[in-house]
Amino acid sequence: MNSNSKIDIIKQGNKRTLPESSNNDIPAWFNWAMSNAPSSHFVSVKDCQIHYLLWDDASDTKKSGSILFVHGGAAHSHWWSFLAPFFLANFKVAALDLSGMGDSGKRQEYNAGLRAEEIYSVIEDANLGRSTYVIGHSFGGLMTAKFAKEYGDKIAGALIADSPIRPPDANTRRKRPPHRGKRYYPDFASAIARFRLLPEQDCSNDFLVKHIARHSVLETPDGWTWKFDESAMHAKRFKEPYHQYLKEAKCNVGLIYGEKSSLLDEETVEFMRSLMPKGSPLVSIPEAQHHLLLDQPMAFISVVRVILQNWESKLKI
Repeated sequence: MNSNSKIDIIKQGNKRTLPESSNNDIPAWFNWAMSNAPSSHFVSVKDCQIHYLLWDDASDTKKSGSILFVHGGAAHSHWWSFLAPFFLANFKVAALDLSGMGDSGKRQEYNAGLRAEEIYSVIEDANLGRSTYVIGHSFGGLMTAKFAKEYGDKIAGALIADSPIRPPDANTRRKRPPHRGKRYYPDFASAIARFRLLPEQDCSNDFLVKHIARHSVLETPDGWTWKFDESAMHAKRFKEPYHQYLKEAKCNVGLIYGEKSSLLDEETVEFMRSLMPKGSPLVSIPEAQHHLLLDQPMAFISVVRVILQNWESKLKI
């Protein structure tokens, strides 16, 4: 069973307000995208409620397929809500909240296998069909690699966006910053004022960062805090053999990455190239950093469109 409602307002204290106000610094394309409100749904996966957003313009235009977007670590489905409408002319589009993040439920344990099952369950529940392309950013790209290994024969392709898949020995050598505990804030405004991108980077599109921040917090008895379970962000989430998952993918795969990404250097890109079939698309976006969908959104949309169009053309041969 799923439930649905239009996502067009957010809670701020005891008041409800529109998610974005008109501002001369906000481009028309963003306001247009926000006017295409998705519906909200839940599906149960292994006793955990998984939330997803669904865009379906209900037009008579025949769709060539579907897209499911997968967010990064400690993120949520609204990282994609300003991009999704740009694909509606040709695709039915959805974006999920992985367990322990966003508006999805929590688990006692988390692993890529469970996340892959969540992705597949959303595809089934939303009736996205076999002509689905799964696109994952950062941590979501790692989950997409696992999904492509386990369920790739049931979809059309998988795109990884700036997700560093390194040789096993490289991961053991790499030091990761210690995870800081969640903090609580007295009100909505104080919480979103503390929002930061991780890894940190500059982003001139402040309206997008604010949009992400607005959907990143919730009110609890202890105050306002972030929408993720700390257990879901444990360091062990990086210890699975993602290189093997990518190598054993059962569908078309590709990589999009930021030319100035702090996580994907030339060595990592070449290693990932070696794991994918010859001719798989690997595209760098100029001036883009790790959070490439925020700092170069139009370029990101264009690259995804071209890759999917090429894959669609090959499927029709």
